[in-house]
Amino acid sequence: MILKIHPENPSARQIRSIVECLKNGGVIIYPTDTIYGLACDIYKTKAIDRIAQIKGIKKEKANFSFICHDLSQLADYTKPINNSVYKLMRKSLPGPYTFILNANNKVPKIFQNKKKTLGIRIPENNIACEIIKELGNPILSTSIHDDDKIIEYTTDPELIYERYKNTVDIVINGGFGDNEASTIVDCTGEEIEIVREGKGIILE
Repeated sequence: MILKIHPENPSARQIRSIVECLKNGGVIIYPTDTIYGLACDIYKTKAIDRIAQIKGIKKEKANFSFICHDLSQLADYTKPINNSVYKLMRKSLPGPYTFILNANNKVPKIFQNKKKTLGIRIPENNIACEIIKELGNPILSTSIHDDDKIIEYTTDPELIYERYKNTVDIVINGGFGDNEASTIVDCTGEEIEIVREGKGIILE
């Protein structure tokens, strides 16, 4: 199904129906402050398997991100981060950045592999934030790519629905998405490194 939700003031009833779907192992497509994403509850193993299958990738090698509501959720899934990284994240989030951090022991159990790092996002998008707040834990997310060789990402939720209506449970129409992904910042080494330049401005 496709669900049209007001991007600024999402309906609490609609958010609850999406969260119920996630808790039942559903897979959704949702808007962020960059591009549309494919997502599920991080604790639903079969849903993670479905996303890997939809993307045509092996779960063990997938670069899925956790979408969090705020920085307080980090401690549950990452190793302690130093002050400079924490200050950078506080300054940048919510916003169009993915921070790669060292994962703690919970993450390999969630992914059922030996994953040692984790991408973290806190998007500046009311729909995404309300879903995570209502769910009570992060969602697992990956980008939706377009089949077009020139346009990398599909921005129109109606077109996304036409493509994915038989493979996901809910497509959220929160308005047109962006065609530029997040800036990826690797914070797992001694130096902070920009892995991909995206919508977020290069950080100082």
